[in-house]
Amino acid sequence: MMKLTFSGEIWYWKGPAPWHFVTVPDEQCGELAAAAALVTYGWGMVPVTAQIGDTEWTTSLFPKDGRYVVPVKARVRTSEGLEVGDVVTVRLAVNA
Repeated sequence: MMKLTFSGEIWYWKGPAPWHFVTVPDEQCGELAAAAALVTYGWGMVPVTAQIGDTEWTTSLFPKDGRYVVPVKARVRTSEGLEVGDVVTVRLAVNA
């Protein structure tokens, strides 16, 4: 199982299905791309278990502009007291 830890800023996408994300830094995106070939499903999605603070959840990384983004659910933002612009430490475990 591949595990990564990184920090990033929470940002908001206002598209047709608005959502909050944290972008995975370039350094870790290369590692993820290599692992993605083994676990990806449809549109390059990568199944992961994510954790911010004490809150853990299952989600999938989205490929975006040559990188990956982590969707941050409302319950995670609420339980950790997070808002757009906050810098968080994200722990990821790629689910095989």
